[in-house]
Amino acid sequence: MTLDLSDVTLTYPDGDARLTALNGVSLSVPPGTVTAVIGPSGSGKSSLLAVAATLIRPDRGRVVVAGVDTGGLDRAGAAALRRARIGIVFQQPNLIASLTAAEQLQVMAHLAGRPVRPARARAERLLATVGLAGQVDRRPHQLSGGQRQRVTIARALMNDPAVLLVDEPTSALDHDRGAAVLDLLVELTRERGTATVLVTHDRGHLDRADRVVEMVDGRLAVSTG
Repeated sequence: MTLDLSDVTLTYPDGDARLTALNGVSLSVPPGTVTAVIGPSGSGKSSLLAVAATLIRPDRGRVVVAGVDTGGLDRAGAAALRRARIGIVFQQPNLIASLTAAEQLQVMAHLAGRPVRPARARAERLLATVGLAGQVDRRPHQLSGGQRQRVTIARALMNDPAVLLVDEPTSALDHDRGAAVLDLLVELTRERGTATVLVTHDRGHLDRADRVVEMVDGRLAVSTG
């Protein structure tokens, strides 16, 4: 498995007590597949992504990313793993206003210590892959909402991640643009062999996923597909 969470529990301080965000969660995502995570607000979906992304260390349990047991990593090691093996697509595109579409991607290569010239060529290829071949030198304000989300997806793929974590990518898009973005994510997952976890509130798009799991009160309650 490219992504494997085993018996993961995560709690947060809540006054004099602790609030359980994840309660004994186990989830395995093979390469080249999409697992959709649904559930009500506050059920633990965002915490699941944060743990899978190594942004938060769980209280208990095992998180393995691309064969690496993250429990043995310090903060610097976890950051290095994220840069090299994990791609994250946030709910909002969160692009840097002053940078072009290509430069948004080049920043990721720079952070990973990759050479500048090949990074530019790779950025242009990835933008073409997501349907933005003619937009590489445009800045965020010159792009539509759907185009900005496509830049975000391309940026997440810049360093060839083994795991792709996607948080509500269609929340700011209409139905047709949202469907196009999800179709693109599925296509790229298949082509690149990533283990993709998609958090979504939109049940109308679940047929695109290989598997659907539902979170309720920090537990994985339902698994289909």
